[in-house]
Amino acid sequence: MTGLTVFHSSIALHSALRLCVQAFGSAYFLAEFVILAMPLLLSMTLFAEAPGALSLLLLVLMLVLLLLPPLERGTPLPAESRDELALPDGKSRAEAPPTRLSLNQTLRPLPALTTYRAHMMLMTVLSILAVDFPVFPRFLAKCKMYGVSLMDISIGSFVFSQGIVSAIPIIKDISYLQAPVLPKLKSVSRKMIPIIVLGILRIMLVKGTEYPEHVTEYGVHWNFFLTLVLLPIIEVLLHPIILRIPIALLGLWIGVLHQFALSSRGMKDFLLNTSRSNIISANKEGLLSLLGYVSIHILGLSLGTVILPPSPLFFRTQQQQLLDGPSSHRPSKFDPSAPRQNAKIVIELLSYSVVWWMLLAFVRLGLEVLRRMANISYVLWVTAYNTSFILDPTDPSGKWLLIEEKGPKSSAPALLEAINKNAFILFLLSNVATGLINLNIQTMFVGNMKVMCLLCAYLMGMCIFAWLFRSIQLRKM
Repeated sequence: MTGLTVFHSSIALHSALRLCVQAFGSAYFLAEFVILAMPLLLSMTLFAEAPGALSLLLLVLMLVLLLLPPLERGTPLPAESRDELALPDGKSRAEAPPTRLSLNQTLRPLPALTTYRAHMMLMTVLSILAVDFPVFPRFLAKCKMYGVSLMDISIGSFVFSQGIVSAIPIIKDISYLQAPVLPKLKSVSRKMIPIIVLGILRIMLVKGTEYPEHVTEYGVHWNFFLTLVLLPIIEVLLHPIILRIPIALLGLWIGVLHQFALSSRGMKDFLLNTSRSNIISANKEGLLSLLGYVSIHILGLSLGTVILPPSPLFFRTQQQQLLDGPSSHRPSKFDPSAPRQNAKIVIELLSYSVVWWMLLAFVRLGLEVLRRMANISYVLWVTAYNTSFILDPTDPSGKWLLIEEKGPKSSAPALLEAINKNAFILFLLSNVATGLINLNIQTMFVGNMKVMCLLCAYLMGMCIFAWLFRSIQLRKM
């Protein structure tokens, strides 16, 4: 897929840079922007039909860097320099006294997860603007009917990744699943207010300015923001069920039931053939695809309970103890100091990946992928792809990136860490910027040279925003 092999080549080049070249401050940011962000932009525009050539170019540059002598032992690596820059007094993280946050129960960073989420966010941020220009090939845009594309996987991956991080509260304290539903709904709804506002503003601006839109994506009034708002709310409503059965099984059954409704209850015919005569039929795509996205979100949540804690069995053990044990023997809260069982996590993740790909191959014998209704083929495709992406060892040293971060050499690139830290805010900001650009520019009549300059400036702006706030989490989980 466009962007995937290019991104792996970028990571390889970045690793070579860290081994052989010392950089600090703004120079380090610019180096990571050119190596990690720009190739993704090129892979979906000028090199969209030849991503292999771009990957080859990046690998050649990596080989050139590897010809240079490596940095001597004890020389600060770029990742170390960024730690010093992150603190106003110039001290490194190791020298700094423990903060209140570090004393609380926190999950240790996983470079693979950071890299995966940042890559997904960069592709999403770029594609939502680039798709409006002729330089963005149509085969990368959303498929109107059956088939898969870059933007189709970006949408599903965004939902899947949100599901992964939504596992954090229940890993830290599984009793959260037993907490009263109403307070949890209020808390989740408050966090969704910015998305609700953005979704309503998008409807008003699109209708008020007569901006051209494809109603076959989500409907006349519905948009992706409304789907995002409902997913965590539905997850909270499912907490009593999540407590009692395997989460992966729940996510799969939701997808199966959704497909049953589409195939056997006339929903598919309603979506493809019914005229938009009322508010329900006008937004049939958004309404009918919602359950499919819920399935993706829950499957992402399931994966989060496997890779985030120290052991892949941690959550299931806590789940069983909470159900079977007396109140005096309730499971203890998450212990961040517990040793991480990396081999078992990798084996379980590999098993899930094989299962999802096999199920997808079986389902596709009679059912093609259709993002428009988020059918079971789309659900399985998104799940298999994202599970495999996280599993993939992109570190040229051969170490699994699922191992927690223990030092500069094992950490993810600083720019990707910054993007991942405020990914959701960056997504909202990119949508606002995309709307403003579309309101002021006739995108379909801009030449490729001007488009590339505009997209580069837009991408640079998003990365600068992430970099400036790399030490602050603007939106708490």
